[in-house]
Amino acid sequence: MAETKKKTKSGFSAEERAAMKAAAAERKASQKQEDLDRALADAIAQLPDDERAMAEKIDAIVREHAPVLASKTYYGMPGWAREGKVCVFMQPATKFKVRYSTIGFDPTAHLDDGNMWPTAFAILTIGPAEEKKIIELVKQAVS
Repeated sequence: MAETKKKTKSGFSAEERAAMKAAAAERKASQKQEDLDRALADAIAQLPDDERAMAEKIDAIVREHAPVLASKTYYGMPGWAREGKVCVFMQPATKFKVRYSTIGFDPTAHLDDGNMWPTAFAILTIGPAEEKKIIELVKQAVS
């Protein structure tokens, strides 16, 4: 059975409140690219080993196949942005105490396919097949 998150008077869980605080801090932080690069590296470094390996792999994919995207954290999570807006992000499973991590794409990503298309994908590990799919999605996102 899925673990439920304890809600507070505000209706938000501790994890949700922490994500909102991280987003507020991101808005206040310097927007110099070296600071954004450092914030992304710090966000990745804080992840458990398995999630850190996935985040590092996604970062390498984005840097190689979508260099137009810049480092940026997204509610404290690893993210990559186009013109200041997050396009691709990784939501670690441990952040919200869920079963799997996700790689997600915001509306700036060009994943459109008819009237309905996926914008988030569950990932447990990144092997050759997953890497190939992520490369395809990242390339499409910035096309």
